[in-house]
Amino acid sequence: MLNDFYDIESEPIVNVEAFYGPQKHLVDKCIVIFSKVIYDHLLQKFECTKLDEISACNGAIPIWSFDNKGEKVAFYLSPIGSAIAGGTVAEVNHIIGATKFVMFGSCGSLDSEKTAGKFIIPTESYRGEGLSYYFAEAKDYIKIKNSDRVANIFQELKVPFVQGRIWTTDSMIRETVNLVNKRKQEGCIAVEMEVAGVQAVCDFYGFDLYDFLAAGDVLVEDDYCIDDLEDANHNLDKLQIALRILERI
Repeated sequence: MLNDFYDIESEPIVNVEAFYGPQKHLVDKCIVIFSKVIYDHLLQKFECTKLDEISACNGAIPIWSFDNKGEKVAFYLSPIGSAIAGGTVAEVNHIIGATKFVMFGSCGSLDSEKTAGKFIIPTESYRGEGLSYYFAEAKDYIKIKNSDRVANIFQELKVPFVQGRIWTTDSMIRETVNLVNKRKQEGCIAVEMEVAGVQAVCDFYGFDLYDFLAAGDVLVEDDYCIDDLEDANHNLDKLQIALRILERI
């Protein structure tokens, strides 16, 4: 059935232009933020200008810009989950023209020995979600194309990191013992909820995604630990790293 989702032989009926008009080209680079704390920090500490917004019946998502060392870059607070996060990237491209997206967030560690004290830079993501199958041929994993580029920047910045496979899931509360063990056997070191879908959207439209993660909870049978989750979600060090990446891409 998954093979039926990827149709490049016919045109989509739903057209983004019907909602937003012709595509605009306002900025080239954009930060995808999942933390309200980090989002509010940017609004408070930088002189921000509202570029536009993504409209929806449950509320609009504003898209902002600010000056980062002489370059105008955009940011917005993304919804959580692969389907909506990936679709939002496509809409943001149409609304402001951005083609380079720096995305960061928290994840669950599947191997605390490898991830402790380090950021995680995905190399591939297991496609345990639905969105990616509409934008890429059905395979178990999707390659994270700019993984090595992000790793090189981390090395330059002297920030500790580990590269490895991750697992993107649509259902955090269905990360069962058997599924966790399967992904670990395949070499996955972390699990999160957006990367596979967002990467598929970026590949399909020719955008560049630069992604890194911070482990919060640790998925160990009978010893599930969330001690570091708040820090992984909201620590401002991720924003500083994102800004340095923006300067180098």
